[in-house]
Amino acid sequence: MRIWRLSLVPLACLAIVLPLAARITPSSPTTTPATADTTAANTTAVSCPAIALADPDAAAPTTPSAADAWGGPRQTNAPTLSDRVVKYAIDATLDPVKHTVAGREQMTWRNRSNQPVCSIYLHLYLNGFEGTGSTFFTERSQGLHFRSNVQTGDKDWGYIRLDSITQGGQSARWSYVHPDNGPASDHTVVRVDLPQPVAAGASTTFDIAFFDQLPRVVARTGYFDTFHLVGQWFPKIGVLELPGERGATTTRWNAHEFHMNSEFYADFGSFDVTLHVPKGYTVGATGELQGTPVQNGDLLSYRYVQDDVHDFAWTADNKTVTPLEATWAHPGSPSVKVRVLVPREYASNAQPVLKATLDSLTYFSDTLGPYPYRTVTAVVPPHNAEEAGGMEYPTFFTADNVKDFSPGTIGQYAMDFVTIHEFGHGYFYGILASNEFEEPSLDEGVNQYWDDRMLSDRHQPISLANAFSKRLGLAAVFPPRTIERLSAGLDDPMDRLGENSWDRLPGSYSTVYSRTATMLNDIEAQIGHEAMGRAMKTYYERWKFRHPTLADFRDALAEGSGRPEVVNREFDIAVFNARRVDDRVSSIDVRELVPDDGYRMVDGKRVATTNADTEKSIDAARDAWKKQHPDAKSGGPYPFESTVVVRREGAAVPQQLKVTFDDGSVKMVNLDGNQRWFRYRWSGPAKVVKAELDPQGLHGLDVSQIDNGRTVEPQRMSLATRAMGWLQLAITQGQLL
Repeated sequence: MRIWRLSLVPLACLAIVLPLAARITPSSPTTTPATADTTAANTTAVSCPAIALADPDAAAPTTPSAADAWGGPRQTNAPTLSDRVVKYAIDATLDPVKHTVAGREQMTWRNRSNQPVCSIYLHLYLNGFEGTGSTFFTERSQGLHFRSNVQTGDKDWGYIRLDSITQGGQSARWSYVHPDNGPASDHTVVRVDLPQPVAAGASTTFDIAFFDQLPRVVARTGYFDTFHLVGQWFPKIGVLELPGERGATTTRWNAHEFHMNSEFYADFGSFDVTLHVPKGYTVGATGELQGTPVQNGDLLSYRYVQDDVHDFAWTADNKTVTPLEATWAHPGSPSVKVRVLVPREYASNAQPVLKATLDSLTYFSDTLGPYPYRTVTAVVPPHNAEEAGGMEYPTFFTADNVKDFSPGTIGQYAMDFVTIHEFGHGYFYGILASNEFEEPSLDEGVNQYWDDRMLSDRHQPISLANAFSKRLGLAAVFPPRTIERLSAGLDDPMDRLGENSWDRLPGSYSTVYSRTATMLNDIEAQIGHEAMGRAMKTYYERWKFRHPTLADFRDALAEGSGRPEVVNREFDIAVFNARRVDDRVSSIDVRELVPDDGYRMVDGKRVATTNADTEKSIDAARDAWKKQHPDAKSGGPYPFESTVVVRREGAAVPQQLKVTFDDGSVKMVNLDGNQRWFRYRWSGPAKVVKAELDPQGLHGLDVSQIDNGRTVEPQRMSLATRAMGWLQLAITQGQLL
C-alpha cells in the first residue's frame, strides 16, 4: 500500500505515460521494493499510441456490446471453448509453516488489438492484505464491511512480492499505479513497461518470479493453522478491451484496484500449474490433476491443467479427511469427477455438500447449458476460517461449514444454498465471465436469482428453525424469494443495481444480491416461468465464454422472452436507475345512499323533511327489505357507494387492483401511469369489503406488500403474517447496524 518512484520508460512509449501520470504514484527510493527492476529498457523507436485505463467510476454501460465483441458468439464447432488470450505456466512451492508460496510464472499473452502495446498491467491482489494503507483496508476504515468483518492482527498481514519480470531475456520496468485514484500506499496494480512492444495480433512471453506471504484468513484467501486457501495469488494480467466491448469506444486496459467489495475480471486462457507441497497434505485445485503426484524428498508435486478458464486457485491442508468423490454423467456434458474436501471437525458435511453439488450440476446443465469441464472440487473450510468459505473459482469453490444441518433447519438450508450458490458462480462468474469490479449484480445478483429458482423448483423452502426451536414446535418456513425481497433494501434503494462494486454507500453492496434477484423474480412473475427459462438460455448461449454487460443481459432477456416492454421497464427502474416501487391501498370508504334530510322533490314539489322523518322512513324500508329477503347476508333497500383510493409514491408499474364486494362478486381494475394517486368508485346493491393491489404478486420490488391490501372491517392477523412482519423488521434493523 505504499509509496514509490516513477520509473523511466522507453521514449517510444511516452505517449502512454503522459495521460496516466495523474494515476501513477511515484515512491521514495527508500520505500521502493528492492526487487523492482531498474535495468535500462529497450529504446527501439516504435509508434505506440496511448492506451487509457478504464475510468475509476466505470459502471454498467447502457449501450450493448457489438455483435462481434470478444470474437462473437462461440460456435459449437469451434476448436476451443473460449478465445484463449493468455497462457500461464506456474511452478510454486508451499511452506505451510511460514505460510508462504515461492513461485515462477511464464505468462504468454496475445495482443488482440490492432495497435502495438508498449505497457501491460498486472494485478497483485494479495497486496490488498499488506496493511491498513491498501485500498481494501482504507475502504474498511471508511465504514465498509466484508461479511463478518474479521479483524487482522499484527502478524496476520500478507503480500505478494514481484522479484523479477523479463521479456525475451530483457528485464522490464514496473511501477505501481492507481487506476481508481486510491491511496498512494495501495500496491494491487502495477504497470509494466515493456522492453519489446507487442505488435498488433502478436504474442509475447514474460518470465516472472514472485513470492507470497499468505495472510491469516480475513476475506477470501489465506491460512488458518494448517489450512491454506490460495486464491488471487499470482501476478495476473489485466484485460485489454477493444471498441464495442463492454462500452469501450477505443482500445483500453481494464485493471481496477482490489476493493473491499469487488471481486475479479480476467481474460480466458490456459493454466498449467505445478504445486510442490509437503507430504501429508491433501491438495485440491482448479482443473484436472495430471497423473499421480511425484515425490521429491519431503515434497509431493501435483500438476494441474485446465483450459478455457480465467483464474486458478488451490488448497492444501494436513487435517483433511479422505476426500469424498463421485462421478457425474449427464447427456451433453463430459464425465465430471466431483471431490469434496473437508476437515475432521466437519467430516459430516461432506455428503450433503456432495449431493448439493451433484444436484447443481444437473440443474444448471439442464436449464442453462451443459457443464463443459471434467472436474468440480468443493472445499469446506475449518473452524475459525469461515471467511475462506463461500468463495468461487473455476471448477473449484469453497462451501459453508455447518454443525447442525438436520432436515428442516436453517443449517440445512445454509449448507445447500451456499453450495448451490458457489457452484452457480461457475456459470455466471466462470463461463459467462462478467466484470465483477464494474457490474457485480451481473454475477452475484443473477446467480442468486438462479439459485433461488433451483430451490423453488425442487420445493425447498427456507426454514428459520434450529434443533432447539424445532423441539418447541417453532419452525417458520418461507419461500426463498420472500427472504430475498425482505432483505433487498426496497424502501431506500441507495444505489442503482448497475453501479460498480466500490462506489456505493455503506450497506448498499449487500442488496446487489437480493434486489437483483427480486427484480428478476418480478420479470419472471410477469412473463412466466417458461419464458424466463427460455430467455436465460438465450443469454447463456449467446454470451458464454465472452464478457457480457448488463445491457447485453437485458437485450438477451428481452429477445429470448419476447417481452421487451417488461424487461426494459424493470431494468430502467432498478438497474440503470435506483427508483423505488411503492404502491398501496390508501383507503376504502363505503356509504349507504339513504335519503337526505332537508328539502326533497316529491311529485314535482319541494317537500321539507325532518331528521326524524328521514330516520323513520329509512328504518321502515330496511324492515320491509329484511322481511322480503330473510336469508340475505348482504344488500339492502338502498344502494351503496364504495370508494377505493390507491397511492403511488414511486416508479410507475402496471398494477392490478382486485376489489371484493360483500355479495362475493369481484371487480378487477388495471391501473398505470405516473400520477400519485388513483380513485375508483362503484355504486350498487353490494358494497366493497376488501381491496388488494397486485393479487398475483408480480411486483416484488414494491416496498411493502403488507399495505397492498385493506379491508373495511378489521381482520385478525394470522401467525404467518405476524412472523413475516417481525422478520422484515429484524432484517431491516440488521441492515441498518
